[in-house]
Amino acid sequence: MDIRRVFGANVRRYRVAAGLSQEAVAVKMGVDRAYVSGMERGQQNVTLLTMWHLSEALGVRPADLLDETVEDAET
Repeated sequence: MDIRRVFGANVRRYRVAAGLSQEAVAVKMGVDRAYVSGMERGQQNVTLLTMWHLSEALGVRPADLLDETVEDAET
């Protein structure tokens, strides 16, 4: 399992569940919307600091973004 794909699927799932657009998450994080899109598509390697800011923007724990069981449950 590609961890970037797992991470991206979880980012999208939690973002949608929170009712946030990619733009809204980007503003909360201080990054460009395209960066958020790239994370969701598994095309960005993110730092721990970025993952921390993202988890705060989404209202989840950083570990939630790496949980493979979330993606497995949806496939």
